[in-house]
Amino acid sequence: MYLGLYEPADVIEERGADYFIAAHPKPRAESPGFLKVLLGARHSLIGNWIEDHYRACVDSYRILRRQVIFVNTPEHIKYVMVTRHANFERKSPQMRRALEMLLGDGLFISDGDTWKRRRPLVADIIHKRRLPEFAGTMELAAKATLTRWADLPAQTEFELTAEMAHLTALIIAKAVFGKNLGADAAQQVIQGFTAYQKGVDNFNLGYFLGADEGWPLRRSRAMREAVANVHEVIDDVIETHLRGEGDAASMVSLLIARNARDASDLDVTALRNEAATIFMAGHETTATTLTWAFYLLANAPWAERRLLEEIDAICGDRAVAMEDVQHLDWCRSVILETLRLYPPVPLLPRQTREADRIAHVDVEAGSLVMIAPWLLHRAADLWEKPNHFRPERFANGAKYNPFAFIPFSVGPRICAGLNFGQDESVLCLASLMQRFRVTPRPGYRVEPICRLTLRPNGGLPVTVTPRRSLRGS
Repeated sequence: MYLGLYEPADVIEERGADYFIAAHPKPRAESPGFLKVLLGARHSLIGNWIEDHYRACVDSYRILRRQVIFVNTPEHIKYVMVTRHANFERKSPQMRRALEMLLGDGLFISDGDTWKRRRPLVADIIHKRRLPEFAGTMELAAKATLTRWADLPAQTEFELTAEMAHLTALIIAKAVFGKNLGADAAQQVIQGFTAYQKGVDNFNLGYFLGADEGWPLRRSRAMREAVANVHEVIDDVIETHLRGEGDAASMVSLLIARNARDASDLDVTALRNEAATIFMAGHETTATTLTWAFYLLANAPWAERRLLEEIDAICGDRAVAMEDVQHLDWCRSVILETLRLYPPVPLLPRQTREADRIAHVDVEAGSLVMIAPWLLHRAADLWEKPNHFRPERFANGAKYNPFAFIPFSVGPRICAGLNFGQDESVLCLASLMQRFRVTPRPGYRVEPICRLTLRPNGGLPVTVTPRRSLRGS
């Protein structure tokens, strides 16, 4: 790869009769040079960490003209994300530049007064108390996937990440834009987001050369077309809602109503940016979580058996419903352990507004503070057997340090859709597992990589088998 200048790290994966060490890149023996950091970032953002980073620590180093502070202790994560939130709230220029073309000043990458004004609006429309309003949408989407799988010829192989993206995009598209959104429009949005992620460059060289805002993203024709396709659908939906013709129960309608009630200043462009942000966050993160959960369960038959026993005990032979989710403790534990091993957003970079001090490190203004759930969740001094898949860590309401487990971030900028995403994941996983066994292609090597989110490199090819025939054999 890259003319021999860079080789991805080897992938470690190991299984036994009662354990499974989930796929992860082997830590580097020593820090790579700048060229390997640059080339490695274009392949994946999680493949160049050294062994010392997989422990609780605070470290500082330089990349060209930029100070980088690595923060990987619960105490100092709390300092950055809560105590000194105002100084560290700003997302890194790499992330802002990578997403601004698609999301504008949407909540995920905004900060300051813009973020303060919009956070309450968005948080209200996706608050956990609204989950029952979207339960029917989730249940119908899961049912549609089950029907599609039942119609497949035996041993038909398909790529699971794309399939889960289809499922979660259907849910979030209907929830955000309304039940009247046509299939063609929904597919246009899904394809636009997928094409954009493929084309985005997640390493902004200009920032490390001294440009505090980084360099603008190179806007290729493919990326411009992807953004135009997404914005076309969203703008049309918003205009429909503004005319009073949209689905009154949709998130867009709720956002417009709350905006009008509070006399907020969201114009059509701002409304589109927030709708696009909610769609991106709700679609991509849940899809990757479900993909990794199926991968883990397929390699841990003891965990899969316990999951099926729980579903049978609570649901019997009827379909899983939203009211069952609160009782599916082991299923939720599987999702939480999946989020620990494979956090959808494995890096949470922040840009320092003014000079500060973290632990023993004097922090420069404009520096990059790197908090990495990927490393924090696998720190050997914070988690027992950190690379093992062990859902029991979270079973029966087990307590854990909230600053050692941060798949949805933490503090004021914690993901507003946390409860929506978790309950959606539990419902979809239980619904599909109840009716089908998902089997990855024999001998297929999984490599987790991160560009914007954490995905299996090249996808995850699988086949599905109905459970009834398995139980009857």
